[in-house]
Amino acid sequence: MEFNEKLQELRKNRGLTQEELAEALYVSRTAVSKWESGRGYPSIDSLKEISSYFSVTIDDLLSGEKLISIAQKENKTNIRSLCSLLFGTVDLFSVILVILPLYPRTVDGHIYSVSLFSYTETAPFICWAHWVLFLFLVGLGAVKILLTKFKAEKQHNIVTGVSMGLGVLTVLFLAMTREAYAIITAFLLLVIKGILVFRCLKTK
Repeated sequence: MEFNEKLQELRKNRGLTQEELAEALYVSRTAVSKWESGRGYPSIDSLKEISSYFSVTIDDLLSGEKLISIAQKENKTNIRSLCSLLFGTVDLFSVILVILPLYPRTVDGHIYSVSLFSYTETAPFICWAHWVLFLFLVGLGAVKILLTKFKAEKQHNIVTGVSMGLGVLTVLFLAMTREAYAIITAFLLLVIKGILVFRCLKTK
C-alpha cells in the first residue's frame, strides 16, 4: 500500500475530513489533498506530526528508500533557501558602497577617502548613477529575501539574474570612473554572489 492510500485509510478510520486533518497537523487542506492524491509527500516534520497524531511509526507510513529520498530533497531545498538568503544579504551589504570611505576627495592638495555622501570630485550625473546602482542593489537584496521567505521560485530566479547583471554593470561602471577601492569592494560582492549561485545550482 502506498503512502497516499495509508494516509487516506488512517484519516477515514478516525472519521476526519481532509480539512480537519489539515488543522490537526497545522498544514493547509491543499497539502493534505496533494498527499492523498499521490502528487507529493510531506516534509520530514510533517511526517513526524502524522506519525505522532495517528500513533504509528514513520516506517509504517513510508519505505526506508522513499524516506531517504524525501530527506535528500528537503536537504537540497534547505540549502537552496540558505544560499538565496545569503545572496539577498550580500546585496543588502551593497550599502557599504555608500557609507564606507571608498572615494577620493581633494582638500588643500591632500587626497582623503570619503563616503558617497561627501563625494564631490565627479560630475553630478555620475554621482547620481552611483546612488541609483547601489540603492537598486540593496532593494534587490530585500526583494530576494522576501521571495525566499514566500518560496516564489519563478520570480526568485528573475531577481537573481537581474542582480548578477547589475553587479557586473556596477563593477564596469566603477572601473570606468577609476574608483579603485569601490571596484574591489563591488567585485568581491559579485564574486560571493557568483559562488552562492553556483552552490545553489549544484543542489538541483
